[in-house]
Amino acid sequence: MSQVYTGIELGTDSIKIVVLEKLHNKFHVLASVHSPSEGVSKGQVVDIKKCVSSVRAALRRVNDMLGIRVIRVIAVVPTTGCHLDIAVGSIEVEDSSYITGGDVSRVLKDALVGRIDEEHELVTAVPISFTVDEQESIQDPKGMSGAILETKVVIATVPKEPLYRILEVLKLSGLEAIDVCFTSTGDYYAVRNQRLQKEVGAIIDIGEDTTEISVFNKGIQIKNAILPIGSHNVDRDISYIFKIKEEDSRRLKEQFAVSMQAYADSNDSVSVPIGNDKKEISQIGISKVVEARLEEILNLAKKEIKNLTNREIRYIIVTGGLSEVAGFQYLVESVFGINAKVCNISTMGLRHNRYSSVLGAVQYFDDKMSLRGKNVSMISESDVETLMSPGDKTVNSDNIISKVFGHFFDN
Repeated sequence: MSQVYTGIELGTDSIKIVVLEKLHNKFHVLASVHSPSEGVSKGQVVDIKKCVSSVRAALRRVNDMLGIRVIRVIAVVPTTGCHLDIAVGSIEVEDSSYITGGDVSRVLKDALVGRIDEEHELVTAVPISFTVDEQESIQDPKGMSGAILETKVVIATVPKEPLYRILEVLKLSGLEAIDVCFTSTGDYYAVRNQRLQKEVGAIIDIGEDTTEISVFNKGIQIKNAILPIGSHNVDRDISYIFKIKEEDSRRLKEQFAVSMQAYADSNDSVSVPIGNDKKEISQIGISKVVEARLEEILNLAKKEIKNLTNREIRYIIVTGGLSEVAGFQYLVESVFGINAKVCNISTMGLRHNRYSSVLGAVQYFDDKMSLRGKNVSMISESDVETLMSPGDKTVNSDNIISKVFGHFFDN
């Protein structure tokens, strides 16, 4: 049976939504949208009404592509204010002849008891390992026999208020968030492979107004930081230097500039209208401006990684829409060395790094459900009939928070 998942991210610049089908252990894109965003600043919802309008506009496009209404989603949230901690849990196995997904869920719940204060909310609980009786360092205990199941878990929490604002926007947009996932977690899962799961590394996500830096140890996030600088700074630099509108600056950054002036074409230029006149901008000139700001962002991220950990960093992956600027890989290597790479989203139907977080969030959720022995699909055959019903347009009035986190604990 195929499984269908939907992920959504409320970005400062755009709303990203992807709908994926998992069939025969492979993900296939059913729909993907990035739509202009309003009411979000530095990853935080600052105007609920404007943000709801943006989400609804993006949803209309997705629903038109699918022919049904999307209702259940995985929400991608920023790591702002994130607190990481380690917890342990222990339970008696219900049937000692073999451990089930239900036992895994119970031991994870046990690890969370009393670990979350009133000012914060749980976002992720990622198991480091399990112990079955005397057998340690087990990654998936399902099917094993034993009397006692233990686990060590990294729990991540964030302040309630900004998280609840995101969930409220989704509720008012007619969406039910059945789980939440950090931007950094999504980024990691989008690039995860067997090598990364064994090493210490960092992921840098350059957003519109901020840059997130996250350090992972064997697939577990251990540190994170956010820098108040991003893609918009590049737009403003171009606009200031060449005296053009920011919308023109953005277009030139994405379609004309290259990341390092050394690779720019000395004979290439473009005309930009300014009132009744036109301004000629050379590729070398604009690339010099872009390179200066990109280099600053990457060097700040490099310094922050050193502040976050003394461990040897074996890999660095840079993602975010800005990483799509031509020649970015060369600049990344010049700052970090050959172990640093630019993310490469190769999934057919996406193929752009702006989707890394929301794509990976779906993969994270699928992995999470698999560990718990659950087969989940956000759109079933019965859902299709219900969603297509023209009379079914109401938003569930149940408390959105209890529903989201009730689902988390149930799973």
